[in-house]
Amino acid sequence: MAGKGDSALHFVAWFTGIVVSLVVGFGMINGTLGLPAWLGGGSTGGDFIVLIVGWIVIITTIISAVMAVLKS
Repeated sequence: MAGKGDSALHFVAWFTGIVVSLVVGFGMINGTLGLPAWLGGGSTGGDFIVLIVGWIVIITTIISAVMAVLKS
């Protein structure tokens, strides 16, 4: 049975997911997070891929958060 506490827990889980996704995306853009050397990390191409993926993570996270807020 779903109670009132379940909706609060779902919100906390959703909010945590949004925050973690944004932290990871910004970490990739700022160069804090990257690919390991054996996957091309530290090279120009590898750094560019990490930068692009970081922006994709941020943009899709913001879009999904806005869609979730508008849906409720």
